Formats: sequence, structure tokens, C-alpha cells
Amino acid sequence: MDYFNYHRRKSSVTRIGNTPLGGENPVRIQSMTNTHTQETLPCVEQSIRIIDAGADYVRLTAQGTKEAENLANIEKELHKRGYHTPLIADIHFNPNVADAAARIVEKVRINPGNFVDSARTFVHLEYTDEEYAEEIKKLRTRFIQFLDICKEHHTAVRIGVNHGSLSDRIMSRYGDTPAGIVESCMEFLRVCKEENFNDVVLSIKASNTGIMIKSVRLLIAKMEQEGMNYPLHLGVTEAGDGEDGRIKSAVGIGTLLADGIGDTIRVSLSEAPEAEIPVARKLVDYITNREGHTPIKGKTYPHFDFLRMERRKSKIIGNIGGNNVPVTIANALEKNVDIIGIIGEQYPDYWYIGNNDPNKYPNTAVRIVDADVYVPQPNVYPLFTTKSAGLIPSIKAKTKFLLFSYPQLDETLWRILKENDDIVAILTSDHKNPVGEQRAFFHELLCRGLDTPVILQQNYTENDNEDLQIKAGADFGALLSDGFGDGVWLQNQGNISTEAEICCMYGILQAVRQRISKTEYISCPGCGRTLFDLQKTIAKVKAATSHLKGLKIGIMGCIVNGPGEMADADYGYVGAGRDRISLYKNKVCIEKNIPEEQAVEKLIELIKINGDWKDK
Repeated sequence: MDYFNYHRRKSSVTRIGNTPLGGENPVRIQSMTNTHTQETLPCVEQSIRIIDAGADYVRLTAQGTKEAENLANIEKELHKRGYHTPLIADIHFNPNVADAAARIVEKVRINPGNFVDSARTFVHLEYTDEEYAEEIKKLRTRFIQFLDICKEHHTAVRIGVNHGSLSDRIMSRYGDTPAGIVESCMEFLRVCKEENFNDVVLSIKASNTGIMIKSVRLLIAKMEQEGMNYPLHLGVTEAGDGEDGRIKSAVGIGTLLADGIGDTIRVSLSEAPEAEIPVARKLVDYITNREGHTPIKGKTYPHFDFLRMERRKSKIIGNIGGNNVPVTIANALEKNVDIIGIIGEQYPDYWYIGNNDPNKYPNTAVRIVDADVYVPQPNVYPLFTTKSAGLIPSIKAKTKFLLFSYPQLDETLWRILKENDDIVAILTSDHKNPVGEQRAFFHELLCRGLDTPVILQQNYTENDNEDLQIKAGADFGALLSDGFGDGVWLQNQGNISTEAEICCMYGILQAVRQRISKTEYISCPGCGRTLFDLQKTIAKVKAATSHLKGLKIGIMGCIVNGPGEMADADYGYVGAGRDRISLYKNKVCIEKNIPEEQAVEKLIELIKINGDWKDK
């Protein structure tokens, strides 16, 4: 793989109605309805809104045979209104429903974790080799029956693995790991290859961006080993809403897109389905626009493991590097930012003030000043550029920052990095493919055996918060996910507040799980299976718990992915029936079938009982 230059991964082509996927086709965008599939007109109207927003495919859940059969009425009405966008049926637990749907729609998504295997119970089971083989045989027999129907009706298949719904059989042998996630997919994929069924798409999703990225990369490696190149669907499941949902999706999906991976995507937001489409469009366009960029020359570090995703080891300078959490730098130059008024967990570690007088700012604020005006005093540090690097030996400071881009490096600068133990590198880029260019620097750093701590700087000119969240999430997220970077510095010249820029930085660090500054919500986007008003519920839960820094709370519309996707959540709020909620501690159900109007208070009680509650 070329780690430095953007190229789309070459996949096979999958036929999905009138909109083929993979190969030289553009990255396709899709969403999913949250209406009840038995209700034809609401499904049709929402599908139209999704299509008009720019979707290439629309997915609908089918819990049972009645819902699957009604897909025919939905498709008929859409055709009547002039819409011929392919429909995808989403199936869980019942292969008979998948059979019915395959006779109607253009594509069927099945979940390997519950297609043949019984529902996940989280009970550790022991399988002998013979028992395991017998289960695989049963899987193969039933899956071939389904594929035969798909062949007859020219129906494509998505093998969609969710981290939260691995079967107990897979769990017993592989555990809750990327290897288990990939094997869950490969079991079905091998049958497709044996049966010469090529209209298949693969997806691996997780609410944890690191697990999602690592699992997809591992899947590609596994496919290549076995002579496969099927197209991939990307998504961060249960990403949430608002800024968090956009940043989390940009980190997970954007990282893989930047590697050329991905043939279709869904941004799973806990919002109206049509709201997902413009976000997905912006993300795809931002990354794929890198095609044909100026080539980046780089030397690959021979021991680099793309699948390890461990943070690069760097020395400690002040509070930067080593095992310290990544630091943040914010600008105090423009927009008349009130650095005293910004308080709380998302206060920047450093403020860049340029050539301004440090004494204009409170002594409690740690300031970075241009080297040519630097005067030693507490909590003030100098910033050097390639032009002022010659001043480094003559200036006394415990921490010195050196700003440069990869193309600016020459042997003089490399020698400065090597010979000075007090320098923190600030790596910037104005390349069309900043991820590739900055990766090239890290690889050379590793090749030279240098442990200099490095802060990532990205520069934008955005006037819209969403645009900034998507672009910064993709750029910073890709490098941080690789394990590169001891801090972040987001600079934006557009009309966005400094406070919003700071929130974005901390949101990215939280999305890669390297620095936790707030409550994390794992909330599903909703579908026809959702058993309560998802958006109102999320708002209520957030209002009650948003001050609980470090807690992870799952808000799930139904049981399908609920307990599983919440495997690393501290608490879970899961739809158990119409207007009924079950509460979880980790993945253990504590109380079932609570009336919805009591559920938030019961959740607070549960958090208090376990000693995790703090008053606002």
C-alpha cells in the first residue's frame, strides 16, 4: 500500500439495480428510513426526502415477513412517483425474511451474527472443533439457499457485521476482537466465492472508531490473502447526533476514505435520515478531491504495521509526549477571544499569541510567542519557524516549539531535531493531501530513530461549523488513529468562533479515545425497529448526564445492536418494547420494561448506586 499518495482501492463491481457499486464507480451514499415498514406512505415519503437529498440507495428494516412483503408496495409507489433508486432490506434474526425480501428489492443486508446463529447471550460457550465445524456446515447450507434466491432475482447482498452483534460462537473462539469481527464476515464470504456469487458488499461497523478502522483494514488484508477484492460499505454505527456524530463519523469513515478504502458510506446520525446525506456528501467530496494530487515522496518505515495502530513512542518535554494525553493549542490572535471566559475540561493547554505582549494575558494561561520577541518568564514559550531556527541555540527555554512542513525539512533542520532535547515539532501542511504528506514525515522520523514529540497543525478557511468538523475530523483523525501525534492545533481563517474550534479539537481527541473531556453518547440513528422517540430521548438523557465527564452512555432504539454496541459503555438505555425501556450496567441488564416516562430518573438512580454520579 502507498501510505503517502491517495488512490482508490480497486474492487470488483457489484450490481445493485440501476446503480452499480465498486470498480470505477463513484463512492455511493445511502441512508436508512426510521418509519415503520408496514406503513407504505410514510416510508415512501421519507425515502423521497432521502433520495432528493442525494442518496444513491435507501435502506429499510424488515423485522418480519409482513414488513418484507410490504417492500413491494413501497417500491411500486416510488416507481409510480418516478423514483427508481435501489432499495435495500435490512434483516436480523430470520433468514426466511431475507428470502422474502430478496424476491422484491435490489439488495438485502444480513448480519452474520444473527443470520443463522441464535441471538447473542454473552454466555461464554466452549465449542469443540467438531462442534464448530458442524455450525459452519449449518451456516453454509442455509446461506446457499438464500444465495440461490438472490441469483434467481438478481439481488445483491451486503454482509454487514456489527461489532455489537457477534454470535456467541464467534465470541467463544475469537472474543470481542477485530479478528472475530473479520472472521464473522469471512465465513459468509468464502461461501459466496465458492458459489461464484459476486454481487456482494461487505461492511464492518462499530461505535468505537479504532475498532472499526482496524477491523476494516484487517478484513482487506484477509481478503487479499484469499484472493478477494469485493467492495466495502463504511460507517461508524451509533455515532450520535450534532457535533459529536459528525466528528466521530469523519474520524472513522474519513480515515479509511483517505486510505482509498470504501465504495459506499452511511453517516449514522441520530437525526432525520435525510440530514445524513449532505454530511456524507461533504466527506466523500473532501477526500476524493485528492485524486491526482502532486505526488508525495516518502520512505516507508520498514517496521511500520498498519494494523497495530499503537501510539508512536516519543520523549516527554513538559506535558507533551510520552504517555501524556495529546495537548491542544488554540489561537488568541484574532476574533477577540476571551481566554479567561473559556473554562472547564476543554480549556486549551496552550494559547498562541504571536508577537503580542504576553503580559496582556493572564499568567495562568500558558502562552506561545514568536521566538523573535520571546523574553523568558513563567508559562511563556517560544515558537520558531524555519526562518528563525538559527536562534534556537541562543534562547533559553524549557520547551521550544519548531513549526515546519515536511517539504521544508533539510539536513540542517533534521540535525536541530536530533541534537536538541527541548524541541517540540509542530508539523503543518498546505498539501492537497495533508494526511499523506504528514504521514511521510512520521515515517522518516521513525527511519531516523528520532523520538521528538510532534503536534499536528491543520489550516482551514471554513465559515460553517459542520464543514470544519468534517474536514478536521478526517485529517486529524487519520493521523491520530495511526498513532501519530502528541497534540493538535486547529487553525481556521473563516468566520467560526475560537470556542467552536476548541470544541472541535477536543471532539476529535475524544472520537479517537485519546483524551476524554466530556460524556460520550453511543446512540443509534433509529430505524423501523426503534421503540421510542429517539431524538427527544437523547435530548432528555443528555440534559441529565452531560456533566458526567468520562462516562459512556448507550441510547439504543431496540435490542438488535443494543447490548452489543454498548459492550464498552458504562450504562445503557435500550428500547425493550413500545414505550418500555431496559437499563444496563455495562452489558448486564439491571432492570427491564421500565415505563418510558420513568426511565431517565431510573438511569440516574442506577448511576448513583454505582458511585458514578456527580452533582452539576
